[in-house]
Amino acid sequence: MPDALRLPRSFYRREPLEVAGALLGKVVVHRQRGRAAAGRIVEVEAYGGEDDPACHAACGLTPRNAPLYGPPGYAYVYLNYGIHYLLNAVTGPIGFPAAVLIRALSPVDGLDGMRRRRAAGRGAEPPGVEALCRGPGNLTRALGVTLRQNRLDLCGERLCIEDRGLRVGTVRWGPRIGITVGTARPWRGYLADCPAVSRGGWS
Repeated sequence: MPDALRLPRSFYRREPLEVAGALLGKVVVHRQRGRAAAGRIVEVEAYGGEDDPACHAACGLTPRNAPLYGPPGYAYVYLNYGIHYLLNAVTGPIGFPAAVLIRALSPVDGLDGMRRRRAAGRGAEPPGVEALCRGPGNLTRALGVTLRQNRLDLCGERLCIEDRGLRVGTVRWGPRIGITVGTARPWRGYLADCPAVSRGGWS
């Protein structure tokens, strides 16, 4: 894809909630071994500041969360509960820990590879197209994203987010899910009526 489609650094240099809303409808692309897997972003969550109890920076700077304090437009990938890799886009100015969690995608490119990766080790048929990237752990598995992609430049070629001019539609906001603190903040955005949104939040 032309470099012009890639979101520039300035896109991410904003408040996490603003970036979260702007990411809906954009396309995450992961290129490896000459092939690409991509999906339209249909669900996101914003996290920001040491005063956000659900943000990884709530405990202050650590080796694990250091990418959050770095420059915007980089990937922050971490292992959640020792099981799932979660992909975040770092936002805001250097020194202010913030990011947007990519919660769900609607597959666009590389469906065969996504199916293979989702089926690997499961001993079963892969899920349907709209379920391939439903949920943050499922989308990283489908895209082939692991800790090796942590700190990658999202303005680069290997892992990036593009603006392909895809339709967004109605956006809804509500509490973040899958967490036990900071649940009152309506910082989860998703595309209404999209079956790829996690936990049935599209109905």
